[in-house]
Amino acid sequence: MPEGHSVHRIARQFERNFIGKPVAASSPQGRFAEGAAELDGRVATSVQAVGKQMFLETEGDLWLRVHLGMYGAWDFAGAILVDPTVASANGRMGQTNQRGTALEDAIYDTAGENSLSSIGAPRRTRVHVRMSEQTTGLADDGEQWPPPVVGQVRLRLLTDLTCADLRGPTACALQTPEEMLATVAKLGPDPLVGDVTEGEERFVRAVRRKPTPIALLLMDQSVVAGIGNVYRAEMLYRARLKPHTPGRDVPEELVRELWRDWVKLLAIGVETGQMMTMDDLDPDQYRAAMAHRDDRHWVYHRAGLPCRVCGTEIVLEEIGARKLYWCPRCQA
Repeated sequence: MPEGHSVHRIARQFERNFIGKPVAASSPQGRFAEGAAELDGRVATSVQAVGKQMFLETEGDLWLRVHLGMYGAWDFAGAILVDPTVASANGRMGQTNQRGTALEDAIYDTAGENSLSSIGAPRRTRVHVRMSEQTTGLADDGEQWPPPVVGQVRLRLLTDLTCADLRGPTACALQTPEEMLATVAKLGPDPLVGDVTEGEERFVRAVRRKPTPIALLLMDQSVVAGIGNVYRAEMLYRARLKPHTPGRDVPEELVRELWRDWVKLLAIGVETGQMMTMDDLDPDQYRAAMAHRDDRHWVYHRAGLPCRVCGTEIVLEEIGARKLYWCPRCQA
């Protein structure tokens, strides 16, 4: 499932390419035809990411809420503007092709993360989506404009220069301002939304009063927004915290350390497009980690392999119907 860093990157892409422009909306798949008709022709006025959800505001106080879920993604085509003052994760500045599409060597991860043209669930993951939502390829052939529709597109948003196709989301709905605020109110704190100190206090209060295992609390979007399976496993390992520890039994200072680590890791994820969770890598190790997930994490997806620190076999178990990776020695 796309985690919080991906949704913030999507929101930034909308900020640069759609805000202030009238947007043509359609539902090629037909499942969001009525909603697309309401959006069609409105000017996009603001965008906000909160945890794993994005909210796009249009004129007339109409909000589009999108939750990508397990298999959702946004595919972008046409002119994709990037911040020219920010280097990409591999150290090169953003470039554009003849049409203006960014070419900052974004796709160098074998899982397909960090692509400017497709942000969300990696393509090799999306092949498991049910046939009614299956993605078959990129929409932009580099020549035709607007680009042809490829696969099952729930919603297409189009400006004069940029196209965004939404595929396979868990939620795609229109909301009033009151409904949007009510949705956000149900979510836990996000380090990139609101005051980070207030977010820390909310997180500490929520964790410390619950008997629920900390591994489940970190995935509870009402406790903290944006953390998924990868960040959950890595944060618990970095804290050397046993996943089954009840939240109320985790020392307060350690709860605060978890929050501060999430602040740090989320910022890295938004900047690089990767869930980088290992520190103090030399340049060669960093480049390898950027290219391959196996070189990027401490425990995630390493079941049966030796712990990078103590050599103990990494354990894989199921908790809350999701996979959990952890080291039974380092996290004892």
